[in-house]
Amino acid sequence: MEDGGDPGGLTKVIHVLVLSGAWGMQVWVTFVSGFVLFRNLPRHTFGLVQSKLFPFYFYISIGCAFTNLCILASQRAWVQFTFWEAIQLCLLLLSLTLAMVNARWLEPRTTAAMWALQAVEKEHGLGGEVPGSQHGNDPYRQLREKDPKYSSLRRKFFHYHGLSSLCNLGCLVSNGLCLAGLALGLRSL
Repeated sequence: MEDGGDPGGLTKVIHVLVLSGAWGMQVWVTFVSGFVLFRNLPRHTFGLVQSKLFPFYFYISIGCAFTNLCILASQRAWVQFTFWEAIQLCLLLLSLTLAMVNARWLEPRTTAAMWALQAVEKEHGLGGEVPGSQHGNDPYRQLREKDPKYSSLRRKFFHYHGLSSLCNLGCLVSNGLCLAGLALGLRSL
C-alpha cells in the first residue's frame, strides 16, 4: 500500500479485474448460457450440464467476492472509510454471503431435487426432448396432475431453484453496483 492509504497500482488492477470478471461471468451464466442451453439441449442433458457447472460457478463467485472484500477491507481502518467505501464493503459482503448460501446450501438441494424429478420423468419416458419442441398436450403437466409425488418434487425443485436464482441476482446486482461506483469515480477514461 502506498503512503496515504492509497492502494498500489497492482492492487487496483487486481480489484478491477476480479470484480469485472466476476460480474461478466454472472451476466453470462444468468442471461446467456442458461437460456441457450435450455432451448437447445434435451431436458435431462441440460440438467446434467447445469449440475456440473453451477458448483464451479458458485465457488468462483465466492473466491472473487472474498478477494475483493479482502482488498477493500485492508485499505485502511474501517472507521476511516468513506460512505461509498462502506457501501461497497457491504455489497461485497452481501455478494460473498449469497454465493456461499448458493454453493453450500441451495445448489446441493436444488440438484438433489432435480435428480429425483428426473428419475420419475424417466420412469414415464420423459426427459429426452428439447423444451418447446413438443406439440399437443404437455406430458409434464399430465404427469403433475396424475402423480402427487412428482408434483411435490417439482414444487420442491422450483422452491430451491427460485431461492438460488434470487441469491444469484443479488450477487449480480451487488457486483454491478460496485462496478458502477468504481466507474463513477474515474477521473478520465
